[in-house]
Amino acid sequence: MNLARFSRRRYTPYKTPIEFMVNLTKKLGGPNVFIKRDDLLGLAAGGNKTRKLEFLMADALEKGADTIITCGAVQSNHCRLTLAASVKEGLKCQLILEERVAGSYHPDANGNNYLFRLLGVESIKVVPGGSNMLEELDKLAKELEQQGRKPYIIPGGGSNEIGALGYVACAEELIEQAFESGTNFDYIVTPSGSAGTHAGLITGLVGNNTNIPLIGISVSRKKEPQIEVVSNLTLKLCNKLGMSHPVSKKEIIVYDDYVGAGYSLPTDGMVEAVQMLARTEAILMDPVYTGKAMAGLIDLIRKGHFNKNDNVLFIHTGGSPALYAYMDIILESQNSQG
Repeated sequence: MNLARFSRRRYTPYKTPIEFMVNLTKKLGGPNVFIKRDDLLGLAAGGNKTRKLEFLMADALEKGADTIITCGAVQSNHCRLTLAASVKEGLKCQLILEERVAGSYHPDANGNNYLFRLLGVESIKVVPGGSNMLEELDKLAKELEQQGRKPYIIPGGGSNEIGALGYVACAEELIEQAFESGTNFDYIVTPSGSAGTHAGLITGLVGNNTNIPLIGISVSRKKEPQIEVVSNLTLKLCNKLGMSHPVSKKEIIVYDDYVGAGYSLPTDGMVEAVQMLARTEAILMDPVYTGKAMAGLIDLIRKGHFNKNDNVLFIHTGGSPALYAYMDIILESQNSQG
């Protein structure tokens, strides 16, 4: 795979580390659990969207954009990082936030809402849950064009075939790290949401003939529709890369048992996972993505899905600033435990 032919900005001048989580492994009784710290990627507070934005922002700059517009949920990590990349590149940024849970948006809230204001967002528009976000983005783009500006639309999560290139690059990075350390990973586990991370990883792993199963833990949809979303994006990505043997749908693995009542809505498993990682490894999980995905990994381990000596790599996609917007839920659980 020749990723060098695609324009790219660099926001992280190093490989994110892979750490062996010895305390968590001991607590769960095996397998050997490792974590790739994409929460330590560059830009404001890091996270997986940074990898996607390296390719998306390069495309925006090539097209002469002066304003970046994107969308997400009210505590969107993607919106935070897109805004941060815009600041870095000297561009304006406008956000459209979808209030997926009625009454959940508070302009003075902590977490990412606070960071939107700190980073100097130009404007925020809040729309009801279920709104057609692509239509909302197109409408805003037309308004800006009428003002003589040059907007560039980045879809939710940065999850198109340009953004997903970032996780093809991540797959190649972790393959190199595994070789350098002499670690053979038997499984890789990732949160699966807007699908850019999942699609990029599976494309990179299959394209490099690793034969490592990638397990996606859905944080938003049921299994079949999530597989469809990942599969559709993977096909576009494979076409962009010119792969002669695209990823097949049967290679896309999704577990949907950990979504709970819906996207961003807390679950007991998420709370346990957030607390467990904080207290065993001093690593902060995000309540929307990595908390639920880690809850899935913990549950699969308890159910005997892996052999005791397997090496399992968890992709930490970041998002810890959203944790502060869930303080009451996490602390209430802590207090109730004594």
